[in-house]
Amino acid sequence: MQKIFDTHFHIIDPKFPLEENQGFVPEYYTAKDYLKELKEMSIEVIGGAIVSGSFQGYHQAYFAEAISELGNQFVGITQLPFDIVDEDIFKFNNIGIKGIRFNLYRGLSASPREIRELSERVYRLCGWKTELYVNLQTLDKELEELIFTLPKVSIDHLGMHKCPIDRLKRMVNANIPIRLTGFGRVGYERDEIRELIRILYAENSRCLMFGSDLPSTRAKYRFSSNDIDLIKETVSREAQDRIFFQNGEDWYINK
Repeated sequence: MQKIFDTHFHIIDPKFPLEENQGFVPEYYTAKDYLKELKEMSIEVIGGAIVSGSFQGYHQAYFAEAISELGNQFVGITQLPFDIVDEDIFKFNNIGIKGIRFNLYRGLSASPREIRELSERVYRLCGWKTELYVNLQTLDKELEELIFTLPKVSIDHLGMHKCPIDRLKRMVNANIPIRLTGFGRVGYERDEIRELIRILYAENSRCLMFGSDLPSTRAKYRFSSNDIDLIKETVSREAQDRIFFQNGEDWYINK
């Protein structure tokens, strides 16, 4: 069994509302479906981060049930409107939500000012992390510089599309984790992903955090044990342990 701390996956429960995004509505994928699929791949999940997708908008109701079913080593990462009141942030924190996500890639827009103010507010109130789903290839200078000033920020899906390697190196050397997820959706070929893993891990051994990205909505191909094998074939056993579970657990649970 391969042990993982899954830093990025979605639960899509039919009991809770969905919103069409760019013409897309996903199929349902419950906590039971998630655990069953991992078990079939001989993966032992010891914790993780349940992430709101674009198709879940600003709905949080599903988190309490999902976290209750999966266990207290799991946290929620949600999307929030800019006018959210502090009382609601505290309420969400109490059910296990521990981070905010800005989904700039799928059109849930937020200005740099809103990103800064909301990230700083949730961190000040509850110590929440910030996650950015953004295309690093087309990142403008204002947003790039903002990233380095945000409290406890990380980047989804290897930044999606190819960008200058120095941009990624600068981020990991500033202790901004890069999420090693979504191989079937990123703009890198598998051999290029291997090379990125080697380069970024050499820069900062704590910077890469594994995630399954299940159920791989809108990806070219679904997460499978082949993605686990790619990492295992690329780095040492010590590095595997860091990437597969230690770094993610340190980021979300051990703090």
